[in-house]
Amino acid sequence: MKITFVKKILADGSPCRKCGDVIARLEESGQMARIDEVLVADERDSTSAGMVLAAEHNVDRAPFFVVENDDGTVNVYTVYFKFVKEVLEQKTEEKEELKEILDQNPDLDFL
Repeated sequence: MKITFVKKILADGSPCRKCGDVIARLEESGQMARIDEVLVADERDSTSAGMVLAAEHNVDRAPFFVVENDDGTVNVYTVYFKFVKEVLEQKTEEKEELKEILDQNPDLDFL
């Protein structure tokens, strides 16, 4: 399995806040050792490796993970906690996963 992590640089040159949060979580938990490749999606450069990969997989948010499985299948994760649970097989809190989904989709709300 190959895991690629894509972080974003905003149009003003600053790092994506959410990407920084995810990097901190990966480093604090020791999960960064499981990441094979880190790419940058630079909003100022549509040909940056991360932007090209995002276009290839129709991803419109960062950070995200591309997991290439040994059987040739590819899965894309835009929710960190779902990635941790399904790929790294580590326990996550459902409320953290739901909060991340809501943060990424402001048009959604609780019923």
